[in-house]
Amino acid sequence: MDKLSITGGKRLTGRVTVSGAKNAVLPIIAASLLAESQCSVLEAPRLADVHTIIQLIEELGAKAHWQDTNSLLIDTRSLVEVEPPQEYVRKMRASFLVMGPLLARKGRARMWMPGGCAIGSRPIDLHLKGFAALGADVRVGHGVVEAKADRLTGARVYLDFPSVGATENIMMAATLAEGTTIIENAAEEPEIVALATFLNSLGARVTGAGTNIIRIEGVK
Repeated sequence: MDKLSITGGKRLTGRVTVSGAKNAVLPIIAASLLAESQCSVLEAPRLADVHTIIQLIEELGAKAHWQDTNSLLIDTRSLVEVEPPQEYVRKMRASFLVMGPLLARKGRARMWMPGGCAIGSRPIDLHLKGFAALGADVRVGHGVVEAKADRLTGARVYLDFPSVGATENIMMAATLAEGTTIIENAAEEPEIVALATFLNSLGARVTGAGTNIIRIEGVK
């Protein structure tokens, strides 16, 4: 389409129902793995990627079901696995967002390199840099990423690029770390604010979301 022509001059009226944003709900579903309880996610869009990450967390031992059209109930009390199946990880890049929560809660996470839409190279090195700064032993080989830590420790993390995914993963991992974590040059997108709001509803202490400096006070 070369141009879009709009003829105005008329009063607009009506009501539109807007669904929840996929870019917000995917990290929120991943963040539910941090809680040993039930979580409700309202206005979650029923999209292919949302169904994929639901299947992924179910493979880890979580339980999830739709209560109505757009209300999702997640129970992560029975989380047992730390390695999501390759078939789900390869489907979309957002699957890598479960690594931070798994590392924080279980002390270990092992994942295949993520797949999904190919927009540039979009490396995961900033995610791994953040995990390492928090004290994790991070190893990469043969298409697999593994991170281990008895307990993560708060740290100051500077992102060379304000990556949304890296900001989210480090935020989630830092919520259960001992001490304070400060993310500098953090992403400022609305989905970062939505994730911080969800984390705080679980008992986390995240401030500064929506700015380029985010502070996370670790909780047990």
